Amino acid sequence: MIQRKVFGAFVLLLALAGLVEAQERTCTAKLAGLPQVPELRGFRLGMTPEQVKARVPQVTFGRSDDLGVSKTSINPGFDPRMDKASFADVRTVSLDFLDGRLTQLWIGFEDSFKWKTVDEFVKGISQAFSVPEDWAAKGRGRQLQCADFALTVSPIAGGPSLRIVDSAAEATLVARRQAREDAAEVAEAGSAGDSVIGDSKSKTYYPLDCELLKTVAEKNRVKFNSSEDAEKAGYNRAKACP
Repeated sequence: MIQRKVFGAFVLLLALAGLVEAQERTCTAKLAGLPQVPELRGFRLGMTPEQVKARVPQVTFGRSDDLGVSKTSINPGFDPRMDKASFADVRTVSLDFLDGRLTQLWIGFEDSFKWKTVDEFVKGISQAFSVPEDWAAKGRGRQLQCADFALTVSPIAGGPSLRIVDSAAEATLVARRQAREDAAEVAEAGSAGDSVIGDSKSKTYYPLDCELLKTVAEKNRVKFNSSEDAEKAGYNRAKACP
């Protein structure tokens, strides 16, 4: 009996230790509380285009698309007007905006950057942001999901890269894309429902649900988007069709 109690207590301690370890690995950090670390080169999620332009006057912005997305990129090494000192070891900075706010930031570093490998970068940026160092594997890189943002480190062109994504904005964008696809499907279905088939031999057209359409030979069939289009082409509606 005593041995069972001791064993049970041991199992309980192991379970509690696992729970504590899992809690330590969970990232509860939020965007609002992230420190402004040097590795971000003065950028932060939530910035407006005006704030980005104040940081980099040379940057240009295109129009937002129908989903509210606009994108731009900065290449310090290719623009002689850039302040090279503030972008040391940076190859590219990509900025994605949604509804006029920076929601995705990607910085690609040269192979001369202080953190050479993915593991070194994960350790360094985790300490800078005060987030757990136990990131999940993602392709050749690593990823950490926090309360309202995600961090991804990947090797690109011989150097490390860091991507920060606003999770709520990403979910909004996914929902908008789905809504657009759904609307397109509805419109397509409605258009298909208005279609009619004409008989080029008799110059008669038939709704798709008309039984007499079965009597029209395939070689004589002509599809019209609507009955109006068929009548403009000189076709008459089959009298026996409802």
